[in-house]
Amino acid sequence: MKYINHYRLGGGIVNHKGKNIYIADSIALANYLNSLQASVEVGIIPPGYAHRPDLISDLFYGTVTKDWMIVMFNNIKDPFQQLNVGDKILLPII
Repeated sequence: MKYINHYRLGGGIVNHKGKNIYIADSIALANYLNSLQASVEVGIIPPGYAHRPDLISDLFYGTVTKDWMIVMFNNIKDPFQQLNVGDKILLPII
């Protein structure tokens, strides 16, 4: 199985609460993720979504492009070994 992460190295634009934020480097990305700490909810990975942050992103956010945020926010090193059915994950409210 091939997994494609939707985070673009070298920067990109992230839409947060209707505002576009340009993420140019790892410090800006860390600051962005830290800003989300205050507003999170807990999600439970349902059957059929194990090891698939793209599908989890689509389920909770309506788009597969937030998979990188789920992986980074939950400190997932390998989505193929982690993100099992029934696991609790933190989901930033965006």
